[in-house]
Amino acid sequence: MSTPDKQPDTSAAWALAYRNTLSCLVEARGADGLWTGRLSSSPLATAVSITALHIANAPGHHAAIQNGLTWLAEHQNPDGGWGDTDNRDPSNLSTTLLALAAIHAVDHAGRFASHTQNARTWLKRRLNYTRQSDLAGAVYAAYGDDRTFAVPILAHCTLAGLFDEAPDPWQLVKPLPFELARLPRALYRVLNLTVVSYALPALIAVGQAKFHFDPPKNPLLRAVRRTACVPTLDLLGTLQPTNGGFLEAPPLTAFVTMSLAAIGHTQHPVAQKGLAFLTAAQRPDGSWPIDTNLSTWLSTHAIKLLAPDHLTDDDRRALADALITRQYKTVHPFTGAAAGGWGWTPLPGAVPDADDTAGVLVALHRLDNQCPTVRAAACKGLIWLLDMQNTDGGIPTFCRGWGKLEFDRSCADITAHALEAFGLWRDHVPAAMQTRIDRAIPRALRYLYAHQRPDGAWLPLWFGDPDAPDKANPVYGTARVLSVLANMNTSRFPILKMMIPPAADYLRSVQHSDGGWGSIEQTALATAALIEAQKEKSDAIDAGLNWLVEKTHNGTDFCPAPIGLYFAKLWYTEQLYPVLFTLQALQAARSRI
Repeated sequence: MSTPDKQPDTSAAWALAYRNTLSCLVEARGADGLWTGRLSSSPLATAVSITALHIANAPGHHAAIQNGLTWLAEHQNPDGGWGDTDNRDPSNLSTTLLALAAIHAVDHAGRFASHTQNARTWLKRRLNYTRQSDLAGAVYAAYGDDRTFAVPILAHCTLAGLFDEAPDPWQLVKPLPFELARLPRALYRVLNLTVVSYALPALIAVGQAKFHFDPPKNPLLRAVRRTACVPTLDLLGTLQPTNGGFLEAPPLTAFVTMSLAAIGHTQHPVAQKGLAFLTAAQRPDGSWPIDTNLSTWLSTHAIKLLAPDHLTDDDRRALADALITRQYKTVHPFTGAAAGGWGWTPLPGAVPDADDTAGVLVALHRLDNQCPTVRAAACKGLIWLLDMQNTDGGIPTFCRGWGKLEFDRSCADITAHALEAFGLWRDHVPAAMQTRIDRAIPRALRYLYAHQRPDGAWLPLWFGDPDAPDKANPVYGTARVLSVLANMNTSRFPILKMMIPPAADYLRSVQHSDGGWGSIEQTALATAALIEAQKEKSDAIDAGLNWLVEKTHNGTDFCPAPIGLYFAKLWYTEQLYPVLFTLQALQAARSRI
């Protein structure tokens, strides 16, 4: 790229934007003192929730179904497809197919016939298919070896009657080995399952639906699966949270609920609790989000930014107590994770994960690293995080050692987040834990070194760019990792000197000529990372800050971009991401340059 023209001194504009952005974040704080945010409404979540309610009890949920159907029709893109958020982002195969199926299942009066036709036209244009099996093949191709989402999508389409023209619609749905759910959790990591760790409810429920409608011809396998039906349904009940929402996710809960209802288990407690969750999760406008909220994740980011100067002593104590209350105290039934971690929300459907655990540890250190209660909670969290480290040195999301499929592998941004937590707490924990941290940090750094691309970038796992050809977001990943590495001791860890300069060079090389990196979120994170790495003014930093000031209208207007990558390549926006990340960049500018 060409270097942006030298910008005039605009520190006054940066200061104004900082004050306004700070006000936005403070005003977004809830009555409980934490931050809840708002996830975008999801056409995909809305479509599968509609179908689940329809299959389970159409008359009883008539109003909810019709409201959802109206919202779905209103959010169809002009090209006939649907995207993943309510902001008319580009149409995609999965969401369009699921939305079409939901309308096909429910709209018997033909109110939305034109929407159906437009969706079919989009699919024809996109795939040029001649048979419904071609649609199934396209779905499998989109998800590769991971059947976690491909099989539920096609099961949903089959249950909705979308594939009725096929000779045997259930032949389009590949079987899921739900009988394996009976095995001890310790064996999952050595089995080459084509489902990721978080998808056990879908493995069981959708697997049983496939078995019910299309049992295997092999008599031995048929007998094994028949024998496994009742025990795995019982297991499914133990995995379900008290509010009925698996992972707090309407899509996953809807796939489970519709599958059970379709095979005659509408009155099963799992199905009934799933219906209750879906009913409660519907928004007033008729839509559903992909998840209830990211309260813990957002709050830890906000605390990290506000703790130095903008929280009272009472605030600090209250926030520390709230975060400690959210720590898991027992083994989690869903993933088998040990006690000590944190999830993304305090709601019952969350599960402990490494990114949120690292985030809480950083926040607790900012709030009070001397309080015995805080230190005790931090030690448990650190042990949990240390135990998550894979043999490759990296940190995965939910379960150590699975790694067969994409969302179970080690990843750079979570590994860097863990490094930040380890570094902050290292001198505040007992000697034995210091020794463990001292062993873990070099291993994590070697992982990052091995996974840094030749151009200096790192790829994140749970964030991406829907507009990029490969959907990856190296700007986000590189910025996240660089911000952590730039604050580590290069004398103690010389390997940093081989990673930091190429990462900074990469960010500068992909900066756009207007000074930004595409979205508010990416520009803010990239600018903050360069400030952390350079600790002095530069043309690239000035241009990034000026871009943020302009695009946010001096810190008063934040349009979120769909950079969040949810389970199985499902995009979302979060209204607080651009606020948090912009404040991070402007705060870094105030303190470092």
